[in-house]
Amino acid sequence: MSDFKALAVPGVQKLKPYIPGKPISELERELGIDNIIKLASNENPLGPSPQGMAAIEKLLPELALYPDGNGFDLKKALAEKHGVGMEQITLGNGSNDVLVLLAEAFLSAAHNAIYSQYSFAVYPIAIQAIGATHKMIPALGWDSESPLGCDLDAMVAAIDEQTRLIFIANPNNPTGSFLSKQALYQFIRQVPEDVIVVLDEAYLEYSPEAERVDGSLWLKEFPNLVVTRTFSKAYGLAGLRVGYSLSHPDIANVLNRIRQPFNVNSLALKAAEAAINDNDFIRQSMAVNSHGLTLLTDCCDDLNLRYVPSKGNFLLIDFQQDAMPIYEHLLHNGIITRPVANYGLSDSLRITIGTEAQMQRLTKLLPAACR
Repeated sequence: MSDFKALAVPGVQKLKPYIPGKPISELERELGIDNIIKLASNENPLGPSPQGMAAIEKLLPELALYPDGNGFDLKKALAEKHGVGMEQITLGNGSNDVLVLLAEAFLSAAHNAIYSQYSFAVYPIAIQAIGATHKMIPALGWDSESPLGCDLDAMVAAIDEQTRLIFIANPNNPTGSFLSKQALYQFIRQVPEDVIVVLDEAYLEYSPEAERVDGSLWLKEFPNLVVTRTFSKAYGLAGLRVGYSLSHPDIANVLNRIRQPFNVNSLALKAAEAAINDNDFIRQSMAVNSHGLTLLTDCCDDLNLRYVPSKGNFLLIDFQQDAMPIYEHLLHNGIITRPVANYGLSDSLRITIGTEAQMQRLTKLLPAACR
């Protein structure tokens, strides 16, 4: 039989698949337990946007028809929300899809892309699959003002003539660290105009409004800026897979040349169009997250556990010991969290913020789990 792995392009041969959070159904099969809560994938514990759900129900009789390949109605709603032209929008099967499109469109084996250590795992996967060189810049230390955050000065210094993309998440996943408006703005100003800055804002809605940094407001000033967003997190539509990017029209034009036909399905398009105006649901989601985050950080303080101050809907906790026994203890008690050893953080778990009841259940278990 042929060695099919050897037939793959070199970048793909060396890839390690993305590791998602454990599904509830998998844990049920493994341990035969029920009443499981999943705090592993940064999903909205309140479920999907009610307005999005209502829109789906109305569309069900039309499922025999292909979706609008251009996504006109959703693009129109997004353009109104962000004050941009429809020609500046690229729709994706989740924002993950757009991140991969950017790598496919602008990288080759002759180029490199820059990202920070402890950044979203899809960045290096997308870069390596293309065969480009990835430059991972060491993150700031635990004792810095932004623990495990981006070293922006080092990222600027790493730019060379072969650099085409820089990936930055704000807030960052899996750490929860956050860049201020001034720091991020000054960084983008230093980036050459032929290097594209990809600002991943998947968790932006969870940032306190007074501290929120909306990169889309800088699109007119920086033609080389691309902002990606998703409906998977605060809007609760992770199962539908819909995201988008905002950019200069010329960048969007390039991305839409390689975007797969009908990459966003009809239900996702309609649900996202409705959910984008579900402001009451977003406010409720933010309030639940803020309260749950306080409960978890208070518990960590009581247990003298170190964590990254988070602006997302999750908390990265450093147990300063191998985190896998803690993860297993929680699993056997029906709570799924997220190990992050694949990021080089074997002593840590990333825990999604849930409802008050879910956080109370978790915090009662943590003391015993940490022993």
